[in-house]
Amino acid sequence: MIGIGGTSDEGVLLDEGFDAATLHRLRDRVASCAVAAGMATSRVADIVLAVHELAANAVRHGAGAGRLVMRAVPGGALTCRVSDAGPGLETWPVRQGHGLWIARETADRMTVSSGPGGSRVTVVFGRSAV
Repeated sequence: MIGIGGTSDEGVLLDEGFDAATLHRLRDRVASCAVAAGMATSRVADIVLAVHELAANAVRHGAGAGRLVMRAVPGGALTCRVSDAGPGLETWPVRQGHGLWIARETADRMTVSSGPGGSRVTVVFGRSAV
């Protein structure tokens, strides 16, 4: 089956749009999916914190809404991709707040892609902190 952006739906745990009114629900859903995927309690907290910060950034800077796709990948890792349709990041590193910094510090890996059509941040979490 083909999913968002022509990628396979294999391993998708959560594929959900969000806005300011649904951020709290997104946190609960992310936690539930991480627990169901067998992540350790400490990693669940890291995942929820990082995804919340990225989603809040998407709402604040990315046209008021975004989308989260959370996947289980071979080896027990999780990837969480937060995307928005905002104007994109003007400079890197962004200096306003600490959301991207928090995500980078809690995740094992983070990639950022941004341009006039929006931003996409992907964070990867292994079963245990690196």
